[in-house]
Amino acid sequence: MGSFDHLFKVLVVGDSAVGKTSFLHRYVHDIFGKEYKMTMGVDFALKVVQWSDMETIRLQLWDIAGQERFTSMTRLYYKQASGCIIMFDLTNADSFRSCQMWKEDLDSKVALPSGSLVPCILLANKCDMTQWAVSREQIDTFSKENNFIGWTETSVKDNININESMRVLIERMMESRDLNQTSSPPQGEYINLKDISGSGSGCC
Repeated sequence: MGSFDHLFKVLVVGDSAVGKTSFLHRYVHDIFGKEYKMTMGVDFALKVVQWSDMETIRLQLWDIAGQERFTSMTRLYYKQASGCIIMFDLTNADSFRSCQMWKEDLDSKVALPSGSLVPCILLANKCDMTQWAVSREQIDTFSKENNFIGWTETSVKDNININESMRVLIERMMESRDLNQTSSPPQGEYINLKDISGSGSGCC
């Protein structure tokens, strides 16, 4: 299956305590721990996805610490990235505002071999919480204005839209894997994941 193996490097960025590390634990190991341990620098995880009968996808997931936005190390971390997740906490407006700087940092430091932007999905985490600090309209406008492939809500705690959102990102990375093919331009629209097979559905 060698020629049908695909390796993608995926960055997971956002402010501290928005749920990045918990997201990876849920996605890779299907576990959720209440204990919070701050990531220092960068952490790694590997996920193997059987995409089809003939294709296997290996995801190298890079969990970038929240404070890294203020250092020059991100250029090294971002190198050769195939896709990116930018995550914020729906109950923390500051973490949402920081997404602007994370996206600008990403776009200024890395691009696909074709020269186009690295596919990036915006995840609004902790949608199980009732007191949202950001409206859907704000997120929608921001996503469209900043060249995300789209956005959706997630809850790592309740396992909502974890696998489904990753499938959307993988599909876009698969589109872009051919160096001679330009991927679809980012639209930034809300991604309704209710129709995607899997265990989670969108928050109500």
